[in-house]
Amino acid sequence: MAQVDHSKMANAIRALAMDGVEKAKSGHPGLPMGAADVATVLFTQFLKFDAADPKWPDRDRFILSAGHGSMLLYALLYLTGNKEMTLDQLKNFRQLHSKTPGHPENFHTSGVETTTGPLGQGIATSVGFALAERMLAAEYGDIVDHYTYVLCSDGDLMEGVSHEALAMAGHLKLSKLIFLYDDNGISIDGPLSLADSVDQVARFKAHGWNAVHVDGHDQVAIAAAIKQAQASDRPSMIACKTKIGFGAPTRAGTSKAHGEPLGAEELAGAKKALDWNYGPFEVPDDILQAWRNVGKQGASAHADWQKRFDALPDDKRSEFTRRNDHVRPTAMADAILTLKKKLIAEPQTVATRKASELALEALVQVVPEMVIGSADLTPSNNTRTKGAIEVKPGEFKGRYIHYGIREMGMAAAMNGIALHGGFIPAGATFMCFTDYARPAMRISALAQIPVIYIMTHDSIGLGEDGPTHQPVEHLAAMRAMPNMRVFRPADTVETAECWQLAMEKTNGPTMLALSRQNLTPVRTTHHDDNLCADGGYELIAAKGKAAVSIFASGSEVEIAVAAQKQLADKGIATRVVSVPSLELLLEQPEERQKAIIGDAPIKIAVEAAVRFGWDAVIGHDGTFIGMKGFGSSAPAKELYKLFGITAEAVVEAATSKHNAA
Repeated sequence: MAQVDHSKMANAIRALAMDGVEKAKSGHPGLPMGAADVATVLFTQFLKFDAADPKWPDRDRFILSAGHGSMLLYALLYLTGNKEMTLDQLKNFRQLHSKTPGHPENFHTSGVETTTGPLGQGIATSVGFALAERMLAAEYGDIVDHYTYVLCSDGDLMEGVSHEALAMAGHLKLSKLIFLYDDNGISIDGPLSLADSVDQVARFKAHGWNAVHVDGHDQVAIAAAIKQAQASDRPSMIACKTKIGFGAPTRAGTSKAHGEPLGAEELAGAKKALDWNYGPFEVPDDILQAWRNVGKQGASAHADWQKRFDALPDDKRSEFTRRNDHVRPTAMADAILTLKKKLIAEPQTVATRKASELALEALVQVVPEMVIGSADLTPSNNTRTKGAIEVKPGEFKGRYIHYGIREMGMAAAMNGIALHGGFIPAGATFMCFTDYARPAMRISALAQIPVIYIMTHDSIGLGEDGPTHQPVEHLAAMRAMPNMRVFRPADTVETAECWQLAMEKTNGPTMLALSRQNLTPVRTTHHDDNLCADGGYELIAAKGKAAVSIFASGSEVEIAVAAQKQLADKGIATRVVSVPSLELLLEQPEERQKAIIGDAPIKIAVEAAVRFGWDAVIGHDGTFIGMKGFGSSAPAKELYKLFGITAEAVVEAATSKHNAA
């Protein structure tokens, strides 16, 4: 290490980034070239990690929020000795099946902490990482003691989610969260001054952070600022003034260095300016060895941690491992089964948001890693269980988080909490506001993060708040998102079953769509099996060969049940299929789908939402009773009559088709 100076180590990052982007003829060389000094100081002097074990639980987390600069991270992983990040992977940057996609993906590349790319998501997710570290440390002591470092860009800080993230972190005093801001003053369009003139240091201070300016190419100044940040009782931001495309003879400091290859001539000029006299992807042995030593220097800290971990009582050690491995407690299934039996024995006509609270009360008793919260709507979302302790600034033993009116920030922070390990986050707001949370929800689905979204007020049934709050298209939108499991339960028992399925899903997120209005119980007989597990099931069988199948979800199942009774009285054999998860039903094997959907010639779907998606069940010629536009402001019962979502409407449609047959 002593024989290789800082500039040579930083230039290794720059060279690999330039070469990777040039070979791919695609990518962003400017940030890795500009931020290489900052990254070199962080990795060589401060970052606690062990390249031989990228998932060591007490490693410092490094989050490249500016995901477009992914070659910076890939170069660092290769240089420090990550076994999966070979030189061939760097040469295959942005190519099919490589470990080096255009933007970092945590589920795809070892050593990547979170999927970044959409600007702002990395910094917002980092708040969850830092919060989880403090909460787990409050429970487990000195086996959890690490920092979360974030390299962010101008674009990250311009995105609106940054406001919510910074406010949360500042309020909670997340002192082990440190931002390194690549303050290069350039965006794709040109100088940042075209669109922005915010004093970011002043802004961070207003949010309750420490914030300072440093020269991002002065290794001594960078190191001093990081030391100061580590000693702070608040989160810190270090604005590192850098030159984008550092070293490029004509493009450095311009937007031309941002998002396109330098080209052969400019690349050659940059290497000459940096005194890097080596071929493409070539790193001299002494420089590479110096970096490999950096990758090993955390091994002693890792070994010391292992001794402390091994000294824990057996039960505490196994519990820590279980939680970090996303293994659910064995008592969870029994807790749900017991709750289901109670709900059958003592039926309750309540909103499914209240049914969700009943399920949460049962779950928190046996799943200690549950972390629940709400975007300011706790009394409406019914998310706070009895005896729940709040997370407060500097006090992290609680398990209930008041996220404030910050749906974007809440959703992203939950991603970080889950990715950190040790917790199952569940957060709530009104379903209409999935519009605000959607970017982070999409990252949850893409990155296979086990987060649970509790979305109440799920239809026009919320009533008087009117169409601004009444989701009509949101079920279809969320169902369309790959790997997002959507459940809309019909009563207390279905809600318990849907919660069980949400908790058991460890390779992606779940959204629970819950009603504001009270719903009549439709499950009146106990079943040990989870009937919601196939996405749909026959709730009421027809007497004889079915002429009509009525499909419904959530609050409309009771409408389907009432219509079935009327049709049966008319001598029309009718069955009811409850569909708590439309997309889960459509994922079942073909024969199972056919068995659930049935072969009744008349198929009717009932849902207080738009039709989109239901044709896969009822066919293009099937009847849909639901919404064709936005809602209105009135009591729920009046709205259902106004929009024709009634048992009478179902009966009329079924009778008309039956008589015409």
